[in-house]
Amino acid sequence: MLDKILLTIGIVLYAVVVPYLEINDTHVFNPAWVAHARIHEVWQLFTNSSLGLVALWLTWFDSSGKGKASVIALLVTGGFLAAYLIQDLYGGSMVHPDGTEKALLGINVGVIGFGWVFASALFTLFRAGRRSA
Repeated sequence: MLDKILLTIGIVLYAVVVPYLEINDTHVFNPAWVAHARIHEVWQLFTNSSLGLVALWLTWFDSSGKGKASVIALLVTGGFLAAYLIQDLYGGSMVHPDGTEKALLGINVGVIGFGWVFASALFTLFRAGRRSA
């Protein structure tokens, strides 16, 4: 049950909370963003939320699905963490147009949240692998 709870919390974070935080004037409706960038943002939100629905189904209704749901979480959150790590290569930033960055103890909250989900997904994937061995 611990695995299901950890996976569900992680899925809700990337499939529900992130879209809630990004469907506003700092992201999707940001007038400073070119239209092409906005379509990529909305595409990413739809894709991650759709993957989250699949992962929830795998977690709760497929007895062998927790490992697969863990891999989905690793891909979604790992993609963000990789983009964050190489942001200087492509001019990316987590700083908002007003110069602020959401941080806790000097660490970006996206890195904290998705880092936790990534670690939890590794944990649940490891446990799923041990059970099937």
